[in-house]
Amino acid sequence: MTSQKYPSKLSNKLKTRVFDRFPRGIWVMAGVDTLVTIGFSVAMPFLALYLHDERQVSMSLVGMLFLISGIFTAGTNLMGGMFSDRFGRRKLLIALSGIGILAYVSLAISVGLNAPVWLISLVYIAARGIIGMIQPTISAIIADLAPEDRLTESFAFVRVGGNIGFAVGPAVGGYLGTFLSYGWLLGLSAITCSFVTILILFCFRESFKGSTEHVGIRSTLAVANDHRFLTFSVFSLLLFASMAQLGSTLSVFSVDRLLFTTAQYGLLLTTNGIIVAILQYPVARFMNKFPRDRGLILGSVFYAIGYFSLGWVQDFNWALISIAVITAGEITFSPIASSVVAESAPQNWRGRYMGFSGLSQTIGMSFAPLFGGVLLDAFPTEARLVWGLIALVGLIPTAGFYWWGRHKFKSPVYIDR
Repeated sequence: MTSQKYPSKLSNKLKTRVFDRFPRGIWVMAGVDTLVTIGFSVAMPFLALYLHDERQVSMSLVGMLFLISGIFTAGTNLMGGMFSDRFGRRKLLIALSGIGILAYVSLAISVGLNAPVWLISLVYIAARGIIGMIQPTISAIIADLAPEDRLTESFAFVRVGGNIGFAVGPAVGGYLGTFLSYGWLLGLSAITCSFVTILILFCFRESFKGSTEHVGIRSTLAVANDHRFLTFSVFSLLLFASMAQLGSTLSVFSVDRLLFTTAQYGLLLTTNGIIVAILQYPVARFMNKFPRDRGLILGSVFYAIGYFSLGWVQDFNWALISIAVITAGEITFSPIASSVVAESAPQNWRGRYMGFSGLSQTIGMSFAPLFGGVLLDAFPTEARLVWGLIALVGLIPTAGFYWWGRHKFKSPVYIDR
């Protein structure tokens, strides 16, 4: 494995500087995550609006589409982690970013030609699945390169880059969407993805060249033998089913029910990204002083309160406050959860653990639009009931993480640690 860690003789003064706290590869991954997120968020959050408003598809069917694509993407998460352990991180990222360009172009052409909804749905499922393989690989690279005492910080630092992308993408997409067709937004996604390929080719050195042992589906699924990690993944899945309402349910609720403009909805997502970009790193450093389960519980509580408050939103300013509370949950929960996955995984299994974690995350996030869409269709005038039920689902993991942090699990016997 090519090491990119710091020399041990760096002065304490230098170590306190952000630039010197992370290897070059971590910085590159922050850039990659930024570009990947811009490419995705400049167009994909508006897909629900496109299908519902322009193609007259019900929100329940839109939610079903996202669920099906999520199940497919969950499988590609596993494959991404598995392939990164088998063939190495750099080769896989180059291949995936190149294929991602073709996927976005295909989706843009399908929308531009006003193709049948079923065809657009198939292309979207394929595109999301391909892009979904990238994140487990990025997470494995962070686990490869991060100093052990700065693991949570490293995940938080890369998330800052991703959320800068999430701040830029929806704002640009919401603005351009006022005078450009949805197909052109997808074309912009393809262009952004091409910069990812260039960045990896010229700036990133391999962090893990691949395993000499056999890496296949059977060994990937064997991660479930780690019962402590499996239990954590199940509770995380439930939380993601609540926390992932920003991308579809909130878009329709804010535009159709609260009569916000698409630019205002984009600004809500941008606010989320800006808060993460500013506060994620200092919050992660602070929370690193506490046990992992406390951070997971606190993040879950923030999510529940934030989503519950959306039921009382009447104007844009109050919506911004709700988004701020939801974002507090994100910046508390997400880097700690990533650290739990990295700390659970042996060196040669990091990709597979990240892929398995992506499986639970993607299933939860893909169930969210169906869950939210059904609630919007069933209770069109009962916003408090819609968001109250969403918040209730987010509260269940709070008790789960409390139990998880205090329960003793046996170490898996299939891994040579």
